[in-house]
Amino acid sequence: MKLIEAQTRIEKLAHIPFKEYLSPAQVQDAMMIINKGRTGQLLELTIGLNLSNTTLDFEDGELKTNKCDRTGKPLETMFITQTASIIDELLSKRRFQETKLYEKLQRLLYVPISKEGIPAEWMYLSPIQVDLSLPKYASLAAQLETDYYNICKQLNEQLSASNKATLHTANGEFIQIRTKDSKPYHPIYSNIYNREISDKNRAFYFRKKFMKYITSLEN
Repeated sequence: MKLIEAQTRIEKLAHIPFKEYLSPAQVQDAMMIINKGRTGQLLELTIGLNLSNTTLDFEDGELKTNKCDRTGKPLETMFITQTASIIDELLSKRRFQETKLYEKLQRLLYVPISKEGIPAEWMYLSPIQVDLSLPKYASLAAQLETDYYNICKQLNEQLSASNKATLHTANGEFIQIRTKDSKPYHPIYSNIYNREISDKNRAFYFRKKFMKYITSLEN
């Protein structure tokens, strides 16, 4: 499915409570509350997108959903991608435009989800398409690239402190890397440092500043 087709389908669902078009079983699903990603998966199924483990959700871009209030104000950071499999490309400062991270960022469809009240009252808000190749997003693209290289530098500085040093949170203006794991934990091994550098998996996240910024461009 193309990103623009998904956007059209999601716009038809925007601002409509789940109870108006989902089944009672779907809106009463306990996993809606327990699993933060469940509403995103439900959106994919609702618009006819097959759940898969491919790098991108669409043929030409990525779908990102996040909890917000009814005005669209983001209430959480937003997951981008895990880092265990790409840790050495980060530590070697691989060119930003050649990374998996850039592939995830270059074209995406952001869908805020208002989760006020019970799940039956939740709703998707209007989707926002972000295309870093457009002049509108030139400043954002430049900042994300700066963030990437700054984070790569921070990771190396953390690990260079001693031969037993491990990773901790690294922040940019719009993105960050922090812990994302559950038991049993998945340590990260670096071939560059020839040792485990984290006892848990870590992931890139959009900071709330990112969602606020792209929303402000629509107003």
